[in-house]
Amino acid sequence: MPDLRHNISRKTIILFLLWTTGYVLFVHWCCNYWLLFGILFFADLYFFRLIPWTSWTINRKTGKRRLIPEMLEAFIIALVVAFLLRLFVVEAYVIPTSSMEKTINVGDYIFVNKLRYGPRMPMTLFSLPFVHNTLPFSSRPSYKTWIELKYNRLKGYTGIRNYDVVVFNFPEGDTVLLNCSDRDETYYTLVRKTGRDSLSENCRILVRPLDKMENYIKRCIGIPGDTIRILHGKAYINRYKEQEPENVQYNYFLMSSSGNIGQHLSDSLDISWYDVNYNEYNGIYEIPLTMKAYTIIQNSGMIKGIRRHESVDPAFTNQQVFPFDKNYMWTEDNMGPLIVPKKNMTLSINRDNISLYRRIISVYEKKELRIDGRDIFIDDQKADQYTFNMDYYFMMGDNRHNSNDSRFWGFVPEDHIIGKAWFVWLSIDKDQSGLKKIRWNKMFKIIK
Repeated sequence: MPDLRHNISRKTIILFLLWTTGYVLFVHWCCNYWLLFGILFFADLYFFRLIPWTSWTINRKTGKRRLIPEMLEAFIIALVVAFLLRLFVVEAYVIPTSSMEKTINVGDYIFVNKLRYGPRMPMTLFSLPFVHNTLPFSSRPSYKTWIELKYNRLKGYTGIRNYDVVVFNFPEGDTVLLNCSDRDETYYTLVRKTGRDSLSENCRILVRPLDKMENYIKRCIGIPGDTIRILHGKAYINRYKEQEPENVQYNYFLMSSSGNIGQHLSDSLDISWYDVNYNEYNGIYEIPLTMKAYTIIQNSGMIKGIRRHESVDPAFTNQQVFPFDKNYMWTEDNMGPLIVPKKNMTLSINRDNISLYRRIISVYEKKELRIDGRDIFIDDQKADQYTFNMDYYFMMGDNRHNSNDSRFWGFVPEDHIIGKAWFVWLSIDKDQSGLKKIRWNKMFKIIK
């Protein structure tokens, strides 16, 4: 062992204390005190030097650092730093769908803040870094489910609030169809329509672990303990009308005076044509509009009439709108009241309302649920009430009639939460060319 009395400088001691203090605070944050053995790494790096950490980068003959090993060392350090930042602090996502259109557009590249709600620790241990659930240029899984860890979330500096824009794992994404012709429908929707046996015979079914489900982004309307109701498309939280986002959109039916909408008008309204429907038999458009766009188009003198879309027929939406129960005559525009479950909250359950919480009990909280006539059994015990083990959230997209959200699949459990959408760092319009492809007005815009 080297003589430490003459080799340790004040600078070395200060650096060691700074690194170990930061590391101890990190271990305390993780609540995994076995990691304290990592202090031995810093002790060896700064004092004992029993392991030659940097000798492989030095030319033994000249004593100078070798270029290629030095570059490789810098690359490895950069990868480790990027991995830790992605795991604990911030992660980049690209927006593939229009469910939050105008607030966040298709083609927006965003950063998600994981520190705000607390980073969720990895659950699928054997997974390829920097990819989500499939290998690049392939449909093969990028992970192995040999070892799956329990849900654990580190402490954040605040909880989810009403109206936060949140990124989470899609709750119905635990089971997916890989070779099914109808790729726009979820597995559970098709089960309700065609039956489980039919899908098993005709499609390849893949079950994904929780942290490898597809990522969704929506606005949190209901937090744990809230009572949600939707009337005529407007959400009410604990009887108070929601504070609508500035760019919230609803679908409108309209008929143009000239038979079509002028290109200049459509460009000025920034209409997303992938959400536009046109009935060529009666010349009626169905178009998503913000309130500002609605006012402009109504005063343009180019339309005969305009009316907001409202889904009012529960028979049409019975298999599509949560809770998929004929006892609830709900549609995407008219539903509730609905209590959002809170951890340790106890609610009465019976044969009439069990459909609201069936998936929570049997899937998210992994209880054995059985219904026998009018009686409900949980883990073989007759139950008329249930106490929830997690917090849950009710999410909706700002593009209200073009969003697959909690109105169609129910609640989001707390263990599905990834983080809060932070800001747009790049925005690409695939329908444009050249420099027009970049939406400069969206660059570095905070997501509200």
